[in-house]
Amino acid sequence: MTPPGRDGGIPEHPPVTERRLHPVTPFRRAWAPLAVLAGWTVHDPNGAHEQLTRLTGTALLLGLAVLVPAAGLYGFLSWWFTHYAVTDTELRIRTGLLFRRTAHIRLERIQAVDVSRPLLARVAGVAKLRIDVVGTDDKDELAFLGEREARALRAELLARAAGFAPETAHEVGEAPARVLLHVPPRELVRSLLLTGATWGSLGTALVVPAVLWLVTQNVWTVLATALPLFGAAGARSGGRFVTEFDWTVGESPDGLRIDHGLLDRAHETVPPGRVQTVRIVEPLLWRGRGWVRVELDVAGSDNSVLIPVAPRAVAESVVARVLPGVTVPRELSRVPRRARWCVPVWWRGQRLAVTGAVFAARSGLLRRRLSLVPHAKVQSVRLTQGPWGRLWGLADVHVDTGADKTVTARLRDVREAARFLHEQAERSRTGRRTAGPDRWMAKG
Repeated sequence: MTPPGRDGGIPEHPPVTERRLHPVTPFRRAWAPLAVLAGWTVHDPNGAHEQLTRLTGTALLLGLAVLVPAAGLYGFLSWWFTHYAVTDTELRIRTGLLFRRTAHIRLERIQAVDVSRPLLARVAGVAKLRIDVVGTDDKDELAFLGEREARALRAELLARAAGFAPETAHEVGEAPARVLLHVPPRELVRSLLLTGATWGSLGTALVVPAVLWLVTQNVWTVLATALPLFGAAGARSGGRFVTEFDWTVGESPDGLRIDHGLLDRAHETVPPGRVQTVRIVEPLLWRGRGWVRVELDVAGSDNSVLIPVAPRAVAESVVARVLPGVTVPRELSRVPRRARWCVPVWWRGQRLAVTGAVFAARSGLLRRRLSLVPHAKVQSVRLTQGPWGRLWGLADVHVDTGADKTVTARLRDVREAARFLHEQAERSRTGRRTAGPDRWMAKG
């Protein structure tokens, strides 16, 4: 029986303590009215220019004198009316100045809590907390909290989501992590220099302006074309370097932890039970060094990179932590030689292997992609056959996962494809019955 409360009725719950965000938050939110004006200026530059030319210096100063305090007041009030609290069953976030919104996030539905620290936030000593909830595409966030408060709240939420009692969740603290992999900056730079996309964009930036000069002999046309192309080439490689700088993968009871970023530091968590597909990518210029890139499809998450670059053996050891009991297959079956009449040259890159744990399909000749789908994560299996495929007795088998992604084994013999269709359906049912729960860090 449930013991009665002091009045003989339902037992009383301890009061819920609501907390506010860090005091620096109003400065971030004060930019919202200014962002609206900037958006209007970009949307209608002619109208904005006309309005500005009509204003006198005095009117402009008066406008700024009103706008700046109004923006500051908006930031303060939006911060003042934002609260969050952790109850026995949920994380509650109340926001809204004019229109109130309350988000009720059930603790057992939380699958990951990420901490990110943009450059200015790092200077101010604050961090942003992003909560990834099962069954939702958008992440709720708390921006900003003090760095210590953010880490403490993250540890508490993970502990509560794992089943720890409220009175002990504060004492659990952040689970220790064991480093599995660290990508040195020098190795990251080398991998970017050996990426075909880097040289392709750089070659385009060199060739196109040269051709335009031969055709037009107009220096302004060449500059107008060359500058954006060189900028795009630099931004592509430079952006990856900034994002993937100091990439570290660690293992903890709450999943795999990923820390990375040169300017904006991100601390992400990959719950292994939610991983739907693992892709091992092997660009042509990396093969001599034995490097690979590992990407993920995670249900309900936008996380897509597990390892930016690493030796194949090291990468496969990390994959084994993401997909326990899975060994990357070495022998993959080729497609029939008659497939060359359907897809010339590139048919050689299509391979397939099915083990007791995963469905593995490889594609690509210059940039190989080996996709691993655990049988338990397969949602549906489909067979498709176009008119040209029917002529040569070939079919494609599509495996759909819970992350709304599809892995395809192309150009298989039609009898093999039909047999695989039925066998894979049975493997998926058996895999789901024997698979462990998607919950991580669960006690017992």
